[in-house]
Amino acid sequence: MKAYRIRDEMNGVEEPPGKTWFWELQAGVIDADRCIQCGTCVAVCPSNSIGVDEDTELPELVKMCTGCSLCWDFCPRGGLRYEALWPPATLEGEGTTDGAIVRADASDNYWKITGGPPGDGLGAVMDSYSVRAGARPDHAQDGGVVTALLIAALAGGEIDGALVTRPSDDPDEPWKGVAHLATTAREIIEAAGSYYNQTMALAELDLSKYDLPAKPRIAVVGTPCEIQGIRAMQSRRWPTGAHRIDAVVLTIALLCTKSFDYQGLMLQLLRDDRGIDIERVSKVDVIRGRMIVEYRDGEVAVDEPIKNFHGAALKGCDECADFLGRSADLSVGSVGAMDGWSSVLVRTERGRRALDNARGRLDFRELDNPEALVKLDAFDKRIAFDSLRRPFDPDAPLFIDYADHVSAYEGSDRAPVVADH
Repeated sequence: MKAYRIRDEMNGVEEPPGKTWFWELQAGVIDADRCIQCGTCVAVCPSNSIGVDEDTELPELVKMCTGCSLCWDFCPRGGLRYEALWPPATLEGEGTTDGAIVRADASDNYWKITGGPPGDGLGAVMDSYSVRAGARPDHAQDGGVVTALLIAALAGGEIDGALVTRPSDDPDEPWKGVAHLATTAREIIEAAGSYYNQTMALAELDLSKYDLPAKPRIAVVGTPCEIQGIRAMQSRRWPTGAHRIDAVVLTIALLCTKSFDYQGLMLQLLRDDRGIDIERVSKVDVIRGRMIVEYRDGEVAVDEPIKNFHGAALKGCDECADFLGRSADLSVGSVGAMDGWSSVLVRTERGRRALDNARGRLDFRELDNPEALVKLDAFDKRIAFDSLRRPFDPDAPLFIDYADHVSAYEGSDRAPVVADH
């Protein structure tokens, strides 16, 4: 859709060729209910013309669009070929039976946005483990690995802060996650746990409000789509306005197939429809294909099949074929690991160094069930392909398919939705 009518009405100037405007992104992604709320369009805009609408929490134009096309080019649901960010499955020698390979490096041409074909199996993997932290906050998810990694990197001077998800300060938004740059170990610990909503995280890469060195180094913990946006912007360097993409030195992808709308999940389906006292909730989890909500006194407030909540999922997530976070330095999640442990895929040298720096805080063992990761990733790709072949059907039971699929694998009994640390 070419939305040039607005400019024509303003001044009658003929549109120069080859431009794509924000309102085309708005028509094709935002208004079409395909936005996955990653914040890439906000971060990439060189004129700082895109912000976040306070009411809808979606991208909006806040000043004149220059038609540079970057918001469309880098949007994972717009023009970005995110699969071109994935290294191939074999870079040197033969891969293992689960698709892991022996080498991956972010400086390889395969990391460039115009790079090679998508990897098979687990993609580019240097090492893979089941890992848990020796000491975990009570509200940490799974093995508490990401919290331990970030604290070790901060203590070792490898990073100046970490972009994470923490609970909102707004008393009217209980159990809502918001993006925040944690600069102390205490802030990292306070952000431990899962929040099942997207946060427009990359919009928080405007670091001007934080007390940081002139050349800050930060880690980003995010969903695969957020890491795709970062990797693409780092591979094709353009001036990005106020947002410091250059400051990101470590990316950790959380294994993910779906994220939810906060209003739809927490307020409508849980608070209003089921009478859940959100302020008393201590933990929200998805395990063995079921949504589990617990109160602080240990009472289980909700224990239902996850299919009952699929109506609150972001519709754009159906198109995603990157469950494994292939563009990240480290991929971390629960699928493929036993309860209380996390699966960790080391994809780059930077990821390996981060994990090595935290070894004194972590317990390691062989990855419990890599086949669960491979099969679920393949299933995720089929769902994405099907979603693009047919009109979206809000009654289609995509979530029950995921839950049934993952629970069929020995040692992989946790449903693959977005989890924090």
